[in-house]
Amino acid sequence: MDTVTRVNLAVHGVRVDAPVRRSKGAGPSDDGHLVLDGENAALPIVADSPYVIRQGRVYEGRIDLGLSVNTVQRPQFYDLKTADGVPYEKIALLHGKDVLATTVVQTCIRYEESQRCRFCAIEESLKQGSTIAAKTPAQLAEVAEAAVRLDGVRQMVMTTGTTTGPDRGARNLVRSVRAVRQAVPGLPIQVQIEPPKTLSVIQDLKDAGAEAIGIHVESMDDELRRKWMPGKGSVPMAEYEAAWDEAVRVFGRNKVSTYLLIGLGESPDELVAGAKTLIDRGVYPFVVPMRPMLGTLARADGATQPSASVVADVTTRVGALLREAGMLGEEQGAGCAACGACSALKAAGG
Repeated sequence: MDTVTRVNLAVHGVRVDAPVRRSKGAGPSDDGHLVLDGENAALPIVADSPYVIRQGRVYEGRIDLGLSVNTVQRPQFYDLKTADGVPYEKIALLHGKDVLATTVVQTCIRYEESQRCRFCAIEESLKQGSTIAAKTPAQLAEVAEAAVRLDGVRQMVMTTGTTTGPDRGARNLVRSVRAVRQAVPGLPIQVQIEPPKTLSVIQDLKDAGAEAIGIHVESMDDELRRKWMPGKGSVPMAEYEAAWDEAVRVFGRNKVSTYLLIGLGESPDELVAGAKTLIDRGVYPFVVPMRPMLGTLARADGATQPSASVVADVTTRVGALLREAGMLGEEQGAGCAACGACSALKAAGG
């Protein structure tokens, strides 16, 4: 699959009934989950998209693009409940064909409007009752074991809303990772956190059994950080750099990643230059188009996603840099880069 086609699908979406979809929540995308030429793909479901799925193939009008596709089916573990009556689906979700994802704490100290990341809807899924505010280690272990046993899950992602302590929520993940690894010893787990003020918790996460870590900055431009994420943007870039360097020391090169969102205001050249600085320090830049989700301030503001040509340009160049550095997302073992569904970087060789 070529990069341009993969990007066009990511930007313009597809017409298909996708049984597994993600709506609202943490992060920059709400999409339907498919398997595209064997790879996980999270694609917008768009009623007037030029691309349609028919009989397991992708068509643009009447033209067969030569890509096989399957929708991810509702997993069996969604039909179960914990001993205290909480549906498993409210504790963790299937992403792609084989990734279990959870937001351990579904509230964030930065969610009031003056502080909120404008592309994030972390508390909206809580307001609509599709999740619970805090998942216990025992609940996560129970769900992970079932997801692996019943549905062939091969990796797990744990993120969290930011909390008030100096660890900014990381210690909740330490306990959660430890419990899941005890229940499913071979399951690779990526954790996602803000830069903790107490850097030693990064070692604690590794010791608990995390395979990889994401410390997501979204933009390398301070002015854009303050515009798009005023609360999170108040964390100095120096704290991100210190956390990335410590994470690379603890987890290793290409086991640390960060989101870079295309469409916040940086030029393609600026985005690629920022990605290069990250690659040089051993951090994988997971470049993803910013799409304003339902429930976000960006959607309310009328923000629009970047053009397919810009996304293809940035993704192609960052993919080349990653190949040159010998950094492949699939080698991370777990996490967004290992899954690859929300980005076209795998098609670009990253």
